[in-house]
Amino acid sequence: MTQMNIYRKVLQECSCEPKTGWFRDGSCATDDNDKGRHVVCCEMTEDFLAFSKYVGNDLSTPMPDFGFPGLKPGDHWCVCLERWKQAYEAGCAPLVNMEATHLSALELVSIEDLESCKIQPSTARG
Repeated sequence: MTQMNIYRKVLQECSCEPKTGWFRDGSCATDDNDKGRHVVCCEMTEDFLAFSKYVGNDLSTPMPDFGFPGLKPGDHWCVCLERWKQAYEAGCAPLVNMEATHLSALELVSIEDLESCKIQPSTARG
């Protein structure tokens, strides 16, 4: 089944370096087992990484036992929907790759909020 982005088009790749996503296939594809709803493709920033660590999800420290390299500013990653919303409300949401963000993100956040943090096309990458 083809998964769709928030524009109801085919979901684009988020990142394969580092490899992201619930399925670790480089996309923010999801299914009913994805309780964290890893559906928002974001470009990491210092502010967001610090915020995420502060609220209990350290994304910057490598965890080699789990094949996790640790993220740095500029990396793209499928962020949990509720964490993105929390960061947005705190004023430190990372930029969003709209074409690589899953349609289900609209169940919790508005397209206007996502677009206010939209990556400009020249900086979006896969």
